[in-house]
Amino acid sequence: MASEPIIALPAGWPAMSLADATARLTAPGMKFEMEMADINGVSTRVWKNAPPSLRWLVEASRGHGARDFTVYEGERVTFEAHFRAVVALAHHLVELGVGKGDRVAIAMRNLPEWPLAFFAVTAIGAIAVPLNAWWTGGELEYGLSDSGARVLIVDAERHARLRDRYDSLPALEHVLVARVDAPPTGKARALDSVVGPTGAWGELPDRPLPPATIATDDDATIFYTSGTTGAPKGALGTHRNLMTNILSGGFSAARAYLRRGEMPPEPTPRVLLTVIPLFHVTACSATMMGVLATGSTMVFMRKWDTVRAMELIEREKVNLTGGVPTIAWQLLEHPDRGRYDLSSLEAIAYGGAPSAPELVRRIYEEFGALPGNGWGMTETMATVTSHTAEDYLNRPDSAGPPVAAADLKIVAEDGVTELPVGTIGELWARGPMIVKGYWNKPEATAETFVDGWVRTGDLARIDEEGFVFIVDRAKDMVLRGGENIYSIEVENVLYAHPAVTDCALVGIPHRTLGEEPAAVVHLCPGCQASEAELQAWVRERLAAFKVPVAIRFCAEPLPRNANGKILKKDLKALFADRVSAAA
Repeated sequence: MASEPIIALPAGWPAMSLADATARLTAPGMKFEMEMADINGVSTRVWKNAPPSLRWLVEASRGHGARDFTVYEGERVTFEAHFRAVVALAHHLVELGVGKGDRVAIAMRNLPEWPLAFFAVTAIGAIAVPLNAWWTGGELEYGLSDSGARVLIVDAERHARLRDRYDSLPALEHVLVARVDAPPTGKARALDSVVGPTGAWGELPDRPLPPATIATDDDATIFYTSGTTGAPKGALGTHRNLMTNILSGGFSAARAYLRRGEMPPEPTPRVLLTVIPLFHVTACSATMMGVLATGSTMVFMRKWDTVRAMELIEREKVNLTGGVPTIAWQLLEHPDRGRYDLSSLEAIAYGGAPSAPELVRRIYEEFGALPGNGWGMTETMATVTSHTAEDYLNRPDSAGPPVAAADLKIVAEDGVTELPVGTIGELWARGPMIVKGYWNKPEATAETFVDGWVRTGDLARIDEEGFVFIVDRAKDMVLRGGENIYSIEVENVLYAHPAVTDCALVGIPHRTLGEEPAAVVHLCPGCQASEAELQAWVRERLAAFKVPVAIRFCAEPLPRNANGKILKKDLKALFADRVSAAA
């Protein structure tokens, strides 16, 4: 089952095989040279030149000086100002008694204070615990309790959800509140009283970070899984996990140049419109680490709005954006797109959700930008595979090949047998990006992490060149009368219909077949399509048993969690009439 290229690729492409490009980039003495390291008793291939720690990274980032690090609602924070604020907050945390291994939670929207808090915490050897800003007060309380956080750094909105719950969290000793109107009381105090407003960060004292000894494999973060089923689990990450992404991202970009027959240029600063939340590994690990390394700029939005995004792309000359496919679709489909100069866009990349081949083509043809995708998860601290440029145009339904420091395999249901090329099974991943395990959950850790490998729960196949094709989440596959229906296959066909911009396939109960496929779709503005029309569209392209037996239409894009994953369990309620009839 081969991919079909989206466009006619240049003659002579690829100029170099993946194996040859990897060999050249990772040769001794090269930037992407690898070596072996012992990680938790497992000999692991790692990037030799990866930065040693988050502390090292934030200290090095000071060298970018007066370049803008963050832009938010008219506020501009330079790398120098950010570093001075990190130092001030780090000293304050030490004065509060925070030390190596202590947990400090962060709960706020994308604000300049978010990276400030993250680097101040990790630079002193404490563990940053980014909490989902979309969570309710009860869910935030769970994260604080489960992690045993001693300090919480929070914005005013999350503070309002939590302030009546602080007394029920005995481990929580201090709360620092950003952007609060009135002085907080009790455990809480204003973050401004420690570092001042963002506009004054550059005037803070010039002094070094507090002393701290940090090893590459020391604990650094607890990112909570999306929790689409059951309570979220805290994935315990290390400094190495996050630093790996800097080299992984650079390697993927360099590999694309070699495949094109060009020499990779030295990294240059870029401007990114960062719309995915920083509490997700895609934004924090895969994006922000590279921003500090290259002196790039992150432009934040208070909340996603397509028109506001186009205004910012034009004003800030944004080079890169994305996050999840929905963002790209909304930029493409907006009727006012022609009013804005979006010519600065060089790439639109996304992860966290599958994308339709049709989206890949339209990004390239209508924006003149290169699409980008990849595969990773909270447990891999983001990037394991990376899919960019012509390789993506050539295999638009793939998640790309793994980066050189990662290994992948497809394993049968017995959890032991490795399956041959092209066979669908569970995807397992190994490398320096894999987290240590789950915080305080030894049984779940033992079930998911095996001898350096993580069992992903994704069903996938790998082709003869190493390109990965994610077929489905194991729990999302629809089993109809013994026949497997992989939702992504049906969703890609629906996405190819000119009226469909968002869709999901779900399984609904059936008395004799067990399950049947049903779909939920969102149409582009001004577009029309009937259930029968879409069913016929699928029937012309796929086997009859894969055709949705029912299609429901949503006026808005489908509900997603903060990580960009469609909440399929919420969509099943739209088919309650059919479920009751099947009972």
